[in-house]
Amino acid sequence: MAYNPVANPAEPTPRLASFEEETLQPPAGFRDSGNFRDSYGAPSNASFDSAQPFGAGAANMPYRDDPSSSANILNKEDTGYPPSPPMEHGSTATRKKKTPVPWIIAGVAGLAIVVVAVVVPIYFTVIKKNNDTAASQSDHTGSNTGSNSGSNNGNDPGTTKGAITGADGSTVTMEDGTTFTYSNKFGGFWVQDPDDPFNGNAQAQSWSPPLNQSWDWQNNKIRGVNLGGWLVPEPFIAPALYEPYMNLSTPAIDEWTLSENMAADTANGGLDQLEKHYQTFITEKDFAAIAGAGLNWVRLPIPFWAIQKYDNEPFLEGVAWKYVLKAFSWARKYGIRINLDLHALPGSQNGYNHSGKRGSINFLSGVMGIANAERGLDYIRILTEFISQDEYKNLVPLFGVINEARTADIGMDVIGSFYVHMHDVLRNVTGLGEGNGPYLSIHDGFQNLANWADFMPGKDRFALDTHPYMCFTGVDTTPLAQQIRKPCRSWAAETNTSWSEFGVTTAGEWSLAINDCGRWINGVGAGTRYEGTLNGYSGTTGGDGPQGCLAWNDWEKWDDTTKANLKEVALSSMDALQNWFFWTWKIGASSISGKVESPFWSYSLGLENGWIPTDPREAAGVCGGTSPASALKPSMTGGPGSGQISAAWRNAHPWPPATLAPSGYNAAELPTYTPTGPIPVLPTPTFTDSKGQAVKGGNGWFNAQDTDPVYTPVAGCTYPDQWDAVSADIPSACSGSRRVRNVIPQPKRTPPPS
Repeated sequence: MAYNPVANPAEPTPRLASFEEETLQPPAGFRDSGNFRDSYGAPSNASFDSAQPFGAGAANMPYRDDPSSSANILNKEDTGYPPSPPMEHGSTATRKKKTPVPWIIAGVAGLAIVVVAVVVPIYFTVIKKNNDTAASQSDHTGSNTGSNSGSNNGNDPGTTKGAITGADGSTVTMEDGTTFTYSNKFGGFWVQDPDDPFNGNAQAQSWSPPLNQSWDWQNNKIRGVNLGGWLVPEPFIAPALYEPYMNLSTPAIDEWTLSENMAADTANGGLDQLEKHYQTFITEKDFAAIAGAGLNWVRLPIPFWAIQKYDNEPFLEGVAWKYVLKAFSWARKYGIRINLDLHALPGSQNGYNHSGKRGSINFLSGVMGIANAERGLDYIRILTEFISQDEYKNLVPLFGVINEARTADIGMDVIGSFYVHMHDVLRNVTGLGEGNGPYLSIHDGFQNLANWADFMPGKDRFALDTHPYMCFTGVDTTPLAQQIRKPCRSWAAETNTSWSEFGVTTAGEWSLAINDCGRWINGVGAGTRYEGTLNGYSGTTGGDGPQGCLAWNDWEKWDDTTKANLKEVALSSMDALQNWFFWTWKIGASSISGKVESPFWSYSLGLENGWIPTDPREAAGVCGGTSPASALKPSMTGGPGSGQISAAWRNAHPWPPATLAPSGYNAAELPTYTPTGPIPVLPTPTFTDSKGQAVKGGNGWFNAQDTDPVYTPVAGCTYPDQWDAVSADIPSACSGSRRVRNVIPQPKRTPPPS
């Protein structure tokens, strides 16, 4: 999500007047399991292979702020890791009852009939059929008899007992032994089999292909939802995390300051509080509910520190990856595909709170712009290696490489140079053409989609990501009933044109926010445009004064007409955008009020209360279909014409680029890292089959020929703060060699572990 165009992202401390007088619960108040848990499930006993350096080489060392105020913005918008590289910087019992034996026998017989009636048809009509006819498309080379167990989501809790599949009304047993009833009125069913944890037979709905079949980009529709605020906690999505620290001298306004404050808060668990959030905010029940809501994809935002961090960065290192693996497992069980989204990159690609640190842009910008880009590309490469493995390639067919890079600040030419270089690096990993690695999704950078129509001719399987929001420009004071077709008018034609000219185009984020009301939508301490309290905003307001958002935030008092109109806005948005991911599945309750205070943004809340359609297919044709998209060309899907970037484009977009913003820095003179570091291969899950034997989940690395070390700081160099170096002095003796790739060989698959 993008927001706050008028607030200066370079200012690290926001205005605090809007919350200073709030009464807070003590920090421990919401850490009690009765208050804190916003979802279902419990911690699990994880079993991961420790990450090992791969190809050590020559190493010797141990929302979202909307950046634009233009009128057309409506149309955009225990892990076992190697040590972090050192970095030098300048800165009661129940009564037993007797039950008659005949009733037991009758009950068992009845249950057996139900099980046979449910399981047998599914097995013979779907699972066995897929096993017999689609083995070549299985996620896992080897066996293909079932999907991941509810007791085996990447954690090896032991063998699984009970059913291996179930449809609507079936009982699901989760990893902690608790159960729930699966609800799916769309013909979807889950599959679990501890003897084959990487099979892809489950289906989210009858119309969504199972994971052992390739996604048809032309004919299948993405109806998805984001899992925002889970592994990248944002203030407006998870306010209870931030509220204990909002009145401190250095309040928590982003994950950087949240991590610093939590680390100092040892009485309440320190940084381990973040893992408590990971454990409870999103669980298996959410994935089951997503499939039951008629949705077939999730977009999963993750931070780079799920892989690794440097020693001067306060983030919780590596722990989020354990929950990425859980997400992969749960998604596979319910037949849901994943768009993996790298939401935060070193130095910040946009200066927004969800990039790690609110403030300045230091990725592809400023004195540390090249060094941060080199480091960031290594993390992109590491993730690509993991999701390209046979076990994951059909589960994660789309990879968002950089979320919301601010191209107006970075420069289109500069980010174009990076994307050419990235294309070569990643297609060296995956090989070229359909089926070889994921589609690479790039954000529109808050530019008009038309600006990307001719971007990088000859590229191999890129997708364009756009984040259209209605609430981050001026305030629309017209009645809600008159706004219900606004998405059709604003987004439909542009989206279809981009599909025809660029290729695969998805709306990675959108919401029902017709205004910017909601707790901390524009950031901690910021006001709203609607109330006229946002610093720097002088446009039209809602006309209700500083309390104008109260009615919009108090969703429990919305009448049926308001809900019906919001549902129409949702249907218009779904049809206009065609392939979409709502932002976001869930908004956590405030620890102060005990309520969700940003209701426009929660799909699950709207689903439960009537302003989100229970069947997203209702949206088909709402916008009238007056500007249909053309069919995708073969060159857009890995066919002829893809994979050979034009020479003219390459010549115009060299890596590194000649200069960097904001001061026209000579890129050749800027500090860099050196490619001599050990590769932090991501940990993989281990499962336990029905016989108690371990089943490996890959080895974390797809291409055995990719052995280049990663970029790491040059020994002896004192670098500027990589998060605050826009105008820093350029250090001397801080340049390392660079990797150069001129060809893209077809990869040699990594052999399975012995």
